[in-house]
Amino acid sequence: MKKEGRMLIGALLIIFGLMFLLENLLDINMWTFCWPVGLILLGAWLILRPQMIGSNMAIQQKLLGDIHRSGAWQVTNEEFWIGVGDVDLDMLNADIPDGETKLRVFGFVGDVEMLVPSNVGISANCMGGIMDVKVMGKKQTNFLSTFHLVSDDYLTAERKVLLETNFFVGEIKI
Repeated sequence: MKKEGRMLIGALLIIFGLMFLLENLLDINMWTFCWPVGLILLGAWLILRPQMIGSNMAIQQKLLGDIHRSGAWQVTNEEFWIGVGDVDLDMLNADIPDGETKLRVFGFVGDVEMLVPSNVGISANCMGGIMDVKVMGKKQTNFLSTFHLVSDDYLTAERKVLLETNFFVGEIKI
């Protein structure tokens, strides 16, 4: 597991543990306070997120439903936010630019399926609560951990795709 992933999971466990401890010690309902504050922070983050990632990354958000790309399409740096749904990216006939293209997929529950031509280098960083990952013939099931794989030709490939995923429950297929 990467250091950042362990730090995030560890911090969340500490915060939730402290909340439950305070709730028991002070006999108060912490959730009546935390839910509104959490919703306010989530709204502020959604508003500010486009400015945080810069102008070279497009964002597509969908609370429920799927995102499909196939046929002739232009692959660009992009972030996908899915509540519950699938992201299917068929790049076999797509225009993939030279250099590294970053694709980030964040979601609660969903699948990511990506078809990539054999002459394109792949780097996959998958993090989540419960993950089933099938990348280039390698299969792994993860619980609260990360999966990282880089194709053999990634460093020398003209065209590269960097896929970063983060799901609570997800399945990744490349």
